[in-house]
Amino acid sequence: MTSQPTEEKAKQSTLSFLRVWGESPVPPTLLATLITSLHARPPQTLPLLFPPVLLASTFLNLYSYTTDSAGITAAWSGLYLLLARRRKPEHTMQRFGTRGIVRGATMGICGINVVAGGWVYATGQTAGEGESVR
Repeated sequence: MTSQPTEEKAKQSTLSFLRVWGESPVPPTLLATLITSLHARPPQTLPLLFPPVLLASTFLNLYSYTTDSAGITAAWSGLYLLLARRRKPEHTMQRFGTRGIVRGATMGICGINVVAGGWVYATGQTAGEGESVR
């Protein structure tokens, strides 16, 4: 009998964590910073297309378009995650060096952004949905 409220509390806390993460403007900004640090030297054009879109998503979030921003962040984080998974480090030192740790953190944040942003986008209301159209 006591495990049911505990399970419900754990489920609610997980969903509330996803909602807070998905509605926050910090994760796309942090992700844009990490992507830029990985791909700025030497300049790689395809990965450097992601930070401006993520920063635009942060801009939308700050102007109260949290649901739309979460959808954009989830989509572009998923695209970057697919792009980053293609590259495989050849040696163990490449995985656990500075670039490997930053790459792992970037991919982890991408994964959390996909789940949290997708949850917020799927369960949230956009700015025009709550109003009646005349």
